[in-house]
Amino acid sequence: MERRQSGDKMYGELAIFSGRANPQLAKEIADYLKVPLREAEVSQFPNENIFVQLHKSVRSQDVFLIQPTCSPVSEHIMELLIFIDTLRRDSAGRITAVIPYYAYGRTDKKDQPRVPITARLLADMISVAGADRFLTIDLHAGQIQGFFTIPVDEITAFHLLVDYFQKKRIPNAVAVAPDIGASKKARNFAEKLDIPLAIIEKRRAGTQAQVLSLIGEVKGKNAIIFDDEVDTATTLTEAVQLLKDKGSREVYACVTHAVLSDPATERLRAAPLKELVVTNTIPIPPHKELEKMTVLSVGPLLGEVIRRIHLGISVGEMFGE
Repeated sequence: MERRQSGDKMYGELAIFSGRANPQLAKEIADYLKVPLREAEVSQFPNENIFVQLHKSVRSQDVFLIQPTCSPVSEHIMELLIFIDTLRRDSAGRITAVIPYYAYGRTDKKDQPRVPITARLLADMISVAGADRFLTIDLHAGQIQGFFTIPVDEITAFHLLVDYFQKKRIPNAVAVAPDIGASKKARNFAEKLDIPLAIIEKRRAGTQAQVLSLIGEVKGKNAIIFDDEVDTATTLTEAVQLLKDKGSREVYACVTHAVLSDPATERLRAAPLKELVVTNTIPIPPHKELEKMTVLSVGPLLGEVIRRIHLGISVGEMFGE
């Protein structure tokens, strides 16, 4: 792509790099942009120290580094920071940290005495390492954008998931929020599909989620649970079971981030779930794949956003904003 100007600063050619967290997604992005994925040595010494070396200089170039902070979280975070520092010290013109899944998103406030706000800490570390921009998908809490002192582009997989279910044409469907926190996004999902909304009310007792009641009618309907992520799958599988107990016919679920911390896979296999639709913001290893799982790629979405950022075109226009 050509050299473009953003504000008063000129950036050079587009350069796409990948850490080790999700190289397949990075390749999909590079393929969409029709540019080669740049090469770098990323390795680990016997003492667990991470080493990064670029094969070619990125001086004055517009660099995008693809690295979700998924499992192993601490290792991938350190790799991200060291990679950014490497790019900065090689005089990259601009560095955009592309983090499709942002770890520690649930630790966004002090909800107990004497605890950290780790989502803010991670934002500070990314900025200090040398990133000039931050690009992510579906933060767990929108206020995390304000933790950054650099420009933030938070995009959403919402339309990707909506399009999938619009084409699927599930009859007599109802959208379901698995808890109050997901009700706003689930309501928007219901509006796009022109279907009713139901909400599951729950309270947490320690680390256990206790489902209390269901607001809305699901009997005889095909339910579609909508949320931002599935982690240990406790909330999701309890929601599925409640819906079946309340008379739902088939139960589907869709989420952006398939974290799938153990024992999520076992719980999902045992759950009376018709289909789980996720995206590839996080790579899913073979042993965690499910027959009833459909994975949608965010590669073209991220590729188009990166193209627009590089050329100085509005990203919001993609989503009608």
